[in-house]
Amino acid sequence: MMETLGEHLEKGWLQVYCLDSVDSESWYNDHVDPCQKAWRHMQYHDYIINEVIPFSHHKNNNPFAIAVGASFGAYHAVNIGLRFPEHFNRILAMSGLYDLRGWTHGYDSEAIHLSNPFEYIRWLNDPHKLELIKRQDIILPIGRDDQSYDRSHGFSEELWHKGIWHAFRVWDGMAHDWPYWQQMLLTYISGSPGRTAAISAA
Repeated sequence: MMETLGEHLEKGWLQVYCLDSVDSESWYNDHVDPCQKAWRHMQYHDYIINEVIPFSHHKNNNPFAIAVGASFGAYHAVNIGLRFPEHFNRILAMSGLYDLRGWTHGYDSEAIHLSNPFEYIRWLNDPHKLELIKRQDIILPIGRDDQSYDRSHGFSEELWHKGIWHAFRVWDGMAHDWPYWQQMLLTYISGSPGRTAAISAA
């Protein structure tokens, strides 16, 4: 993916931080219950917000930040981007799953709620946070035959229900592999063309 962004990096258009996840200790950890998984995931968010972002600002004082990910990384990008809209201006989430209810087996906790973008948006009633989210450029490309398509489309509907403009972009076929994500990255990293028109019309 870094080679895909080669021109953007060489010309200084982007500065990229590639973060390891703790998925093996959180969502992929079958030895703990979903509440503990979500709690570990929240610690990961604390690390990004309190350590990575200040470090990036120290290296580059441009405040514009993009959360980017593919597959489960798309979930991560959406989850942290929506939880902390004051820190992220654009979200590019490719081929993602945004409803974790099938993973939580009926467990419930504040951490689980905050970790599930579908439920988080559905019940979000904080006017200030909603306004910040509505200012974001949210781009959700996914293949028409992707196994997560229906749930991703449902998440898109939840966003529209809250009045949150976003670009839900459907690609032909499964489109759930690196060659497609490379194309999606180049297509959308600079933003959704429809976003400017939507802001002008608002």
